[in-house]
Amino acid sequence: MSKEFQKLDRLKVESLDDILGIPFKVLDDGFIRIIDYMGSDESIVQAARVSYGKGTKKVSEDRGLIRYLIRNRHTSPFEMCEIKLHVRVPMDIWRQWIRHRTANVNEYSTRYSIAIDSSHNTAPTEWRKQASNNRQGSEGFVDDKLGLELTEQESQLNERYKAVYKQRVEAGIAREQARKDLPLSTYTEAYWKIDLHNLLHFLSLRMDSNAQLEIREYANIIGRDIVSLWCPIVWEAFEDYRLNPLFLSDSEQKIITAINCGKQIQAIDAAKEKGWLKQGKKGLLRNRERVEFEEKAERLGIKLPWLD
Repeated sequence: MSKEFQKLDRLKVESLDDILGIPFKVLDDGFIRIIDYMGSDESIVQAARVSYGKGTKKVSEDRGLIRYLIRNRHTSPFEMCEIKLHVRVPMDIWRQWIRHRTANVNEYSTRYSIAIDSSHNTAPTEWRKQASNNRQGSEGFVDDKLGLELTEQESQLNERYKAVYKQRVEAGIAREQARKDLPLSTYTEAYWKIDLHNLLHFLSLRMDSNAQLEIREYANIIGRDIVSLWCPIVWEAFEDYRLNPLFLSDSEQKIITAINCGKQIQAIDAAKEKGWLKQGKKGLLRNRERVEFEEKAERLGIKLPWLD
């Protein structure tokens, strides 16, 4: 062995080793568990410095470097860390999940095996209404009476689907065909291996308040119960710069500057130039960009002149 190099021990994260293989329960019968992982906060520092050693001796310096990398979107060092998860998830949620084509996936196959005898059931208090201003979102819940009716109906449908599937299999119908009418509420399982850079992108989208509640529950566990233990310095920076930041466009900055300088008319004129203040019969027409800016202004405690 060359004298230039020394034998390296595999980097380990004790807090992650303690939960290897232990399932985190999600929804009514879903779970997430860690199968394996590679790397740690230290791996990212090593990659950024192209070093085989321990990196800096001060954690504060490593923390500063990782925060700089995330703040300035330097992504490749985070690809040095990988994690493999075993997940059980309803098929409708898995359809959203699998759209992230940046992972290695091996899914349970109902062509070769009998379908998992489990479906995601909705409690009477969990039926959500369609959002009035978001075609792919929800808001609020239905009343208790309707919730009970919908849950009972769901239970009957699931039992019927299971009975038909079982009858087909027992009759010798090919599994690849017998499965075709299984509902999207049926659980599937998969091994999902992904590097930390792409995992953080997944989490930034799926932990967002606009993501569907069910996939958000999975993402929250991956982020807050797994990544936070695996790479705590990365997680702290991710929360600051990717999960909870406030991005302001050039136009938004100009409007805020005008307001802070007491130039309310100038701020209104800037909003009009963006087409944000068009009037309809019932007042301001809905404009998604304007609404998002109004939400940002509320977070900052800024009063917008057109909302007076």
